[in-house]
Amino acid sequence: MAIFYALTVPEFVAELGLPGRDVFDLEWRLSAGEGALIAARTGVSEVALQAMTFQEITPDARIMIARKTRHHCPSCPADVHRKAASFPWMFQCPIHSIDFRDVGGAILPDILGSAHLAALQSHAKTGAAVLDSWARGEGQGAFGPVEMLLFLTTRHRRASPPNVSEQPRMSLGARRDYHAFLTTPIIRQALTVVVPEYDKVAPVLTKPVRLGSHSLAQGSLLQTFALTAGIGRIDEDPVGHAVAVLLVSDAEGQERLQDVLKTWPLSLRRRISARFWRAQRDERERLIAEKTARRCQSHKPRSAQSHQYRYRIS
Repeated sequence: MAIFYALTVPEFVAELGLPGRDVFDLEWRLSAGEGALIAARTGVSEVALQAMTFQEITPDARIMIARKTRHHCPSCPADVHRKAASFPWMFQCPIHSIDFRDVGGAILPDILGSAHLAALQSHAKTGAAVLDSWARGEGQGAFGPVEMLLFLTTRHRRASPPNVSEQPRMSLGARRDYHAFLTTPIIRQALTVVVPEYDKVAPVLTKPVRLGSHSLAQGSLLQTFALTAGIGRIDEDPVGHAVAVLLVSDAEGQERLQDVLKTWPLSLRRRISARFWRAQRDERERLIAEKTARRCQSHKPRSAQSHQYRYRIS
């Protein structure tokens, strides 16, 4: 609105009769008096002004709301900042139904590929619905996006250099030149297990995300989409995905994950513990069976000599 009147934001706020007020505080919530004052000065209805604010967003979700447009729609004017573009779980412009672009101009189909995007689309939709409902104060409980994000961003294994699948093809000389990169320890988080599609396409050095709610607040377009899809998958099957991460974790990682799972409801923790114990038992039995089969095979008598000799020649 300030641009429309050819004013800076502080000048515009002063003209509204609110000198010294922080515009971000006004965008977050308008009091009845402030709304009436701005409506009288601009001619915009108070209802429309309140719709421009984030008054319906709970204080716990405020950290996830960007103060400016996160990602841009190529069809929207550069000076228009829509509310939807401030939410990290929005990936399309609600006006033009066009995919948002990151700072480099790339869109999710280009970054993920059509196959990975199709596999994650429904889970991301579920995760976005969970996040949007929670941010508006609906469905509040002991198990929500905050607990899921903490689990997804927890280290499940010790930091390690890029493995062979993560390394680009290099000549021996290039490997010597990029020795520092090939030996850089990378943080291993549960997100890469719950969303393996992200693990396959994310650049190795930018694969780790920030902890907890900061991961959505400050993540890139690819990271926020992967986190949203991870929340959707955990919401659909919390026990299965928790057990899958525990099974591939090292001892230290399992301890960290168990500490995080203490924030989950007791009923879920009991089901996770029971299924994790059964999975470990089945794995032990499988290893014992393979070992026994190899031992029996090594003692099995041969049905024929390994060498054939001519008659009467030893």
